[in-house]
Amino acid sequence: MRGRRRAAGGPLPQRGGIDAVRVRLPEDPEGLWGSVGAYLVARFGGAIGADRVAGMVAAGRFVGADGVAVRGSEPYAAGRCLWFHRDFAPEEPVPFPVGVVYRDERIVVVDKPHFLATIPRGRHVTETAVARLRRELELPALQPAHRLDRLTAGLLLCVVRPGDRGAYQTLFRDRRVRKEYDAVAPYDPSVALPRTVRSRIVKERGVLAAREEPGEANSESRIELVERRGGTGRYRLLPATGRTHQLRVHMNALGLPIVHDPLYPVVEAEAAADDFSRPLQLLARVLEFTDPVGGGPRRFVSGLRLSAWPEG
Repeated sequence: MRGRRRAAGGPLPQRGGIDAVRVRLPEDPEGLWGSVGAYLVARFGGAIGADRVAGMVAAGRFVGADGVAVRGSEPYAAGRCLWFHRDFAPEEPVPFPVGVVYRDERIVVVDKPHFLATIPRGRHVTETAVARLRRELELPALQPAHRLDRLTAGLLLCVVRPGDRGAYQTLFRDRRVRKEYDAVAPYDPSVALPRTVRSRIVKERGVLAAREEPGEANSESRIELVERRGGTGRYRLLPATGRTHQLRVHMNALGLPIVHDPLYPVVEAEAAADDFSRPLQLLARVLEFTDPVGGGPRRFVSGLRLSAWPEG
């Protein structure tokens, strides 16, 4: 049935565009768990509470490979796989559409709006580009070939068939995709442009902002001024590498922080990163590559525009 994908070979269809979670029962040489229920409580009770886990088991929310609900009293069997759907916390809807730029039997190229995460992660699960597209296009196997930062808008390449995903991911890994971004930032006549910026960028887990530090460069961006209006400029940004927040870090290092950036130069309150009236003025505008499956050149241009730089 269209739109109902079995999760990773398991028996449960997707829910809201999200795969079921697979749990593989580990080896138990010390005999800690005499039953399936005891293991599930030990595994998930610390996160959501033992009573809640027991209630999920009693409600039949954990199933085996045959799709039959497991009983908590069933004997523990190492190596057995179970599937279940986790509960989703309420998420504020991102009030902007995901526009389809191009679609064929292999790929879907979309315009991801500002504030929409690419993949389910952390507090953003159902309100993500992948989950939305799976639901709206009835393509349950859809996967992104790369990621676009949640606050950045623009072109995102997704793959329809799982068997093709590796070929398109390799394009991005091997830097065989030409990416062009638009940005709006302050204009400073003392900053000589165009120029190529190279630096070492470090992004620590759990720390919101990345930073530059001494050492061998691991990032490279070309910065060009396209147009100036008073004290503001529109810039073309051409990244040769793909470090986290790379363009934002490089523009800030030049003294040209991108308009409405909640992290650079100063980390603002969390609410600033979710203020729909102040989108980060950064747009992934162009993707160019040679198709690794169908062959031939591909060029896609975003239909979005940055609100701080209206046409005309």
